[in-house]
Amino acid sequence: RVRCGRSLEGYPFNPCLTEEQYKEMEQKVSSTLSGLEGELKGTFYPLTGMSKEVQQKLIDDHFLFKEGDRFLQAANACRFWPTGRGIYHNENKTFLVWCNEEDHLRIISMQMGGDLGEVYRRLVTAVNEIEKRIPFSHNDRLGFLTFCPTNLGTTVRASVHIKVPK
Repeated sequence: RVRCGRSLEGYPFNPCLTEEQYKEMEQKVSSTLSGLEGELKGTFYPLTGMSKEVQQKLIDDHFLFKEGDRFLQAANACRFWPTGRGIYHNENKTFLVWCNEEDHLRIISMQMGGDLGEVYRRLVTAVNEIEKRIPFSHNDRLGFLTFCPTNLGTTVRASVHIKVPK
């Protein structure tokens, strides 16, 4: 699994967003993602008004993010929950985007097996396609700007999950 966070240019970080800005960003993100093609083509699921069936399916797939933990709540990053939040995933369930969880966007590429190069390639392709349509916040010295300062720069994080035999 490889992921990165992105903030949309022209919007404040999570704690300072208004309810209208959350809604506006969700609309902008969902319409952008609906234009993706090929292996990135998928469906956007808004958290507001989500049916129990869809919610359970996303929980079963381990895709659904929950309202922020105590740290995000203490930072006031969960205002107007679940307004303006959503999840997108492709048909193969190897590409996801979380809208307005901790960051404006959390872009995730993952798959079973050991082909980390393929996972990274998909992430880079997705980020480039999204950035063609929505500009990201960037600083020449700090790199990509995110809500949590530990994610500044490339914002890329990679992890590998392995099954250890008993």
